[in-house]
Amino acid sequence: MEAIERNLRKERTGLVRSNKMDKTIIVAVERKVKHPKYGKYVKKTNTFFAHDDKNECGIGDTVRISETRPMSKNKRWRMVEVLERAK
Repeated sequence: MEAIERNLRKERTGLVRSNKMDKTIIVAVERKVKHPKYGKYVKKTNTFFAHDDKNECGIGDTVRISETRPMSKNKRWRMVEVLERAK
């Protein structure tokens, strides 16, 4: 078998919330979900610990993260690229 499954990894885009750890960032990914009863769209936020190998991210940057093997107790994502730097 070829490595076809490698392309099926989840990708998310989010905002860097913290970069205080070494080679680790916390990324907040926001999505809008329709309320089941009232129909109003509500913002839901998930936070992910992501591996940042070169410590290049700053707080407020918009980044793309990708699913990967477990790297520590909480880290299961890695930073793919910085889409936009914080102003």
